[in-house]
Amino acid sequence: MDTQIVSTSTQDDYELIDSGEGEKLERFGEIVLARPDPQALWPKRLTAEWDRATGIFNAHERQWKLKAGIPRQWPITFAGAKFLIRPSAFKHTGLFPEQRPNWEWISENINAAGKRDVSVLNLFGYTGGATLAAARAGAEVTHLDGSRAAIGWARENAALSDLARAPIRWILDDARSFVRREIRRGRRYDGIILDPPAFGRGPKGEVWKIEDDFLQLLDLCRQALSPQPLFFLVNGYAAGYSAISYANAVAGLFPDGTITAGELALTESGPAGRLLPAGIFSRVSWL
Repeated sequence: MDTQIVSTSTQDDYELIDSGEGEKLERFGEIVLARPDPQALWPKRLTAEWDRATGIFNAHERQWKLKAGIPRQWPITFAGAKFLIRPSAFKHTGLFPEQRPNWEWISENINAAGKRDVSVLNLFGYTGGATLAAARAGAEVTHLDGSRAAIGWARENAALSDLARAPIRWILDDARSFVRREIRRGRRYDGIILDPPAFGRGPKGEVWKIEDDFLQLLDLCRQALSPQPLFFLVNGYAAGYSAISYANAVAGLFPDGTITAGELALTESGPAGRLLPAGIFSRVSWL
């Protein structure tokens, strides 16, 4: 098994300016935001830049403090697509820039299929970064999330990226229930993307706990893959898990694929180029 660290540096309208002391300072377009990040255990490198932040997430009050004149949302260009940045609850902005290497990997797998029609299932799709990457590469995509608001946000991003007419199905459903029905209907996918939270609820209140439900969903995804699959990708943010844990889980289900695993990181723009850990992944490829 190949393990690696893949990182995202300054790209288009995104920059990780500094990090440390439990926070990170990022630029989204022209707007600079400061928000908590428990991985940043080291000292901050800069001082004045933090004072110029135009938006700060207050962890104690669990809300954003934005300076006057800052819009509720604004568009940026990132990884060849356009995204609406919308500071929202739980410190999120709607963009996970560390995912850029995964989006590139998805595109590479789809492009390598040549003229073959490719169908992709994106589970827990949130604001649609992976969906946009797959659609731009020419795949037919089924985007699923348990939040109506998240699906609406993803559709806005698709429209901004000139993908409003792309073959994307937008599904509001519980991931496990939907995949079970797809298996019964005989529908199969050439690529599956899985980005589960540690805890969540489906649109009808279905409870998701990664420690209870992860392996079952992995096996359902295995059954939903086509006879000639291209790829399988699982992302992780849950504290306490490692990339090796994910790799071991998928290795038992996909013994015929090439498995890689590792950490996703963001690279600070300064000369030190420190890496901020931002997630884990395990990938399976059949190319």
